Amino acid sequence: MDLNLWLAYTGIILVLIAIPGPSALISMSHGLRYGRSRALATVVGGVLAAMTLMACSALGLGAILAASTTAFTILKIVGACYLVWLGISSWRSKEQDTPAELEALAVMPGRFSLFRKGFMVGISNPKDLLFFAALFPNFIDTHAPQALQFVLLALTWMVLDCSIMFFYACAGRRFSSVFGNAKRMKMLNRSTGGIFIAAGTALAVSAK
Repeated sequence: MDLNLWLAYTGIILVLIAIPGPSALISMSHGLRYGRSRALATVVGGVLAAMTLMACSALGLGAILAASTTAFTILKIVGACYLVWLGISSWRSKEQDTPAELEALAVMPGRFSLFRKGFMVGISNPKDLLFFAALFPNFIDTHAPQALQFVLLALTWMVLDCSIMFFYACAGRRFSSVFGNAKRMKMLNRSTGGIFIAAGTALAVSAK
């Protein structure tokens, strides 16, 4: 792959990944509530979801969804329902679940649980399949081995995605002292929940 083409791809996805979305929100939220170490599991889950969607797109699933309105709608509704459910769960979280109290009560969730949530949030939007299907052909040289180029593009995405989402998790952790009382934690839970509900609703009513 030409170096200038790779640099252009890197610059574009750097901006796209850095724009806050559901994955950034849950990474920041988990960083605030559970610390950087545990939030890393959330980040890894989200990155693995992106890699899964890329692989599915490369195998042609993105083209199938683009052609099948029914299949796309079903996956979209399932993803939207999950985001709404996640928002409701966050909205109803107990006020006393502040970072300090969670640590004191030793009720931190397991890393696999956080990994699963990160993965489910990342995989919940079928539009990403169409996005990857539209993005990659613009940076693939058809006159060179395409498999190696795809691996390079995917690895570049993985490194940037992991780095940026972990940055969000670290940023969330820095705010943990601000939300050290029940009232502020309740506000955070409801704000986070409202954003997830809005994201799920927007996904449900959106077109391709």
